[in-house]
Amino acid sequence: MHRDPAASQEVAVISKNLCIGKPCVEQSSSFSLIRHMLPTYPESTEVTMALRPLLHPMLQQLEQGISEFTFANLYLFRQSHHYTLCRLAEGTLTVLGRDNDASFFMLPLGLPPPPLLDQLFRDHGMLKAASEHQAELLQKRGYDVREDRDNFDYLYRRQDLAQLGGRNYHKKRNLVKAFVSSNLYTARPLLDTHRDDALAILEQWQRENGQAGDAEAAREALGKMEELQLCGGIYHVESRPVAFVLGEELARGACFAIHFEKAVSGYKGLYQYINQSFAAILPESYETINREQDMGNAGLRHAKLSYQPTGFVKKFKVYPATAVP
Repeated sequence: MHRDPAASQEVAVISKNLCIGKPCVEQSSSFSLIRHMLPTYPESTEVTMALRPLLHPMLQQLEQGISEFTFANLYLFRQSHHYTLCRLAEGTLTVLGRDNDASFFMLPLGLPPPPLLDQLFRDHGMLKAASEHQAELLQKRGYDVREDRDNFDYLYRRQDLAQLGGRNYHKKRNLVKAFVSSNLYTARPLLDTHRDDALAILEQWQRENGQAGDAEAAREALGKMEELQLCGGIYHVESRPVAFVLGEELARGACFAIHFEKAVSGYKGLYQYINQSFAAILPESYETINREQDMGNAGLRHAKLSYQPTGFVKKFKVYPATAVP
């Protein structure tokens, strides 16, 4: 079979319809607004859409590009990690959470004064998703700082994923060619009109994988694409929806994060094709693509490493100096 003649035009049109290359960062909000919109610790509030106008522009200005620290990510995974929000007495934004029975806190916008930080450690035990800069400062202060390798974000040069050049990508190119030469496919921007098709892909992916994974978060993301300013593409073979990609920019617009990438089985090279084709239509202003963490999954780690990451967004867990390993 051959490629749909309209496919190349449809791929090109994705870059015009995505909210990329457009000013995604809203007018900067004053940090003083945190004092008025968030309760003071130890009180906290749920992550709601009403807080997006306050938090989205602040988080978009973070340079380190930690994938957890976008409003969309905090909102979509609020139930998985039991996120709540508050401010410390001097105004520092604090994210509280719990994984299984272990509570933690995160400080996306910076560290508070030592007495307040120590209070958080006494109450919650661990600082999660600390940046390299935070880890360096806290290690100097005597805290127990540990690399959280399972949650490192994988970074790739956008151009590398778009071109798949050189010997290192030989197998990937062959898989892309296998998909392109064997299927009559189309690629379109993931707009509201394609939501039902994307949901069908998600449902099929979940049935094939036999586990929930991040399906609930992906389902909500598809329902709130416009409100959360998420952007992506959807792919069909003939009339069947087979894959979608959904993400957003971060790191002050220098990087694009892939939050969700789902595909059905039965099409050799499909994942490699959507990875390459989506990278190819992203504007050059995105120097890197953040494909998030492997969560310690050996298969996922192998797959992510096979794409030759240019580096990682490192994250750290921090404990009081007296913590028991």
